[in-house]
Amino acid sequence: MILYIITNITIMSVKLGIAPIAWSNDDMPELGGDTPLEQCLAEASQAGFSGIESGGKFPKKSEELIPLLEKYKLKLCSGWYSANLRKNSVKDEILLVQEQLKLFQDCKAPCIVFAEVSDSIAGDPNKPLSSRPQMNKDEWKEFCLKISEVGKYLEDQNMPLAYHHHMGTVVETQNDTQRLLDNTTDQVKLILDTGHMLFARGNSLKITEEYKSRIIHIHCKDVREDILEKSIKKDWSFKQAFLEGAFTVPGDGCIDYKPLLKYLKNVDYKGWLVVEAEQDPAKANPFEYAKKGFKYLSEVCSDIDLKIEL
Repeated sequence: MILYIITNITIMSVKLGIAPIAWSNDDMPELGGDTPLEQCLAEASQAGFSGIESGGKFPKKSEELIPLLEKYKLKLCSGWYSANLRKNSVKDEILLVQEQLKLFQDCKAPCIVFAEVSDSIAGDPNKPLSSRPQMNKDEWKEFCLKISEVGKYLEDQNMPLAYHHHMGTVVETQNDTQRLLDNTTDQVKLILDTGHMLFARGNSLKITEEYKSRIIHIHCKDVREDILEKSIKKDWSFKQAFLEGAFTVPGDGCIDYKPLLKYLKNVDYKGWLVVEAEQDPAKANPFEYAKKGFKYLSEVCSDIDLKIEL
């Protein structure tokens, strides 16, 4: 007699996406401003990615964007939203997000990357990172209440809020990020950006272990350690830091992604890993760096038996 034993084996998988900022920088139009969107989409697809985040050159209507993405076999895997909740009411912010929310819903994006930019110095070349805005105890309390309300609204719309900690803003450091998550409801999720976390002297693996249930999206941004140290020592502006080459794609900097990805595999993370690196396209060819980032993440995933969903 032959006994057949059937077991259900779950194979963990992630999806690889990329951000368009390597081709065109929305904050600095002189960086890739003349690069056609279709070149960006074509090269992202050719590099191997199955998804791309939105950018300033993307159509704002789904009837235009969806066919364009389908042409290049790409999915919309989220995108940035600039919030001003410290100054706006919750009602006003909800009204302001409507166009992007509708677009993301139509395109079946997994979440919206949400960042508070009020008084941000990230785009000011004359302000060092040490002068970034900070909130006092009362402001923190009000901000966390507001963002919890927005988080609930967006979750009810099936478009989770993934908060982006970012250099030069009120939520920059690991302590800021922990404070935000500790004082908001579970409807406020997190996008972990490995580059920004390291730049702020934080530990991506540690915060992932502590808040694993809140992390729903990941930016895989690498850092050139020598330029990072110089940026901090000389207190450069954020713009100067990335123009000097502080950021790069995974596999080209100092971050070892294997421990983080192994942990994500163990906790059943099924979301997107998005390659993102602010660089001058005239110095760092976007297509070549896209291929480099895809190759590195693919190899790490293969090493730890983490399947990449196509």
